[in-house]
Amino acid sequence: MLKTVDFYWDLGSTNTYFALNLVKPIVARLDAELVLHPFNLGYVFRHHNYALTDEPAAKMRNRLRDLERWAQRYDLAFRMPDRFPIKTSRALRAAIAARRWDREAKLVDMLFARYWEHNDASVVENEGIARAAQVIGLDGQALIDAADSPEVRQALIDSTNTALEAGIFGAPTMVVDGEIFWGKDRMEFVEDALQS
Repeated sequence: MLKTVDFYWDLGSTNTYFALNLVKPIVARLDAELVLHPFNLGYVFRHHNYALTDEPAAKMRNRLRDLERWAQRYDLAFRMPDRFPIKTSRALRAAIAARRWDREAKLVDMLFARYWEHNDASVVENEGIARAAQVIGLDGQALIDAADSPEVRQALIDSTNTALEAGIFGAPTMVVDGEIFWGKDRMEFVEDALQS
């Protein structure tokens, strides 16, 4: 029976960029399925009364260097964007809308690469999303229209609420057989769960 990794993500999460790149080879090697679940991380943070800016200054100073080490270790083209944090709702809805054309995974990959590798914060605006869509063979305006529909707006709300109900509190979160694995550094545990 095919195992799945439910992958809860938000484009504005640095650690999700790494986790997405690291989990895909594991899923491919173990013939599992990666199921993408966009959710509004800002809403989840507010729900839990958490703000990134409340982290200790010493931790924040170390954070960028730590991200650079991860990029070097895994040979990823990560760079901290000039515009951070970002409002991601449009991009999250676009990913949901892209399911209609079976392009969700390609669009998600494109959005993460544009923002976290190429410093392109336009991917949270309609124009930037439309350009990314065209690169992967989608009609940009059709995607924007679909992403702005009441159905897709509700789908993002539902996905976010489902995440909260499942006990998810941050991104990235991976779920295998009902067990939650949070963070980019949980790949060995995800692999073990897929093999059990």
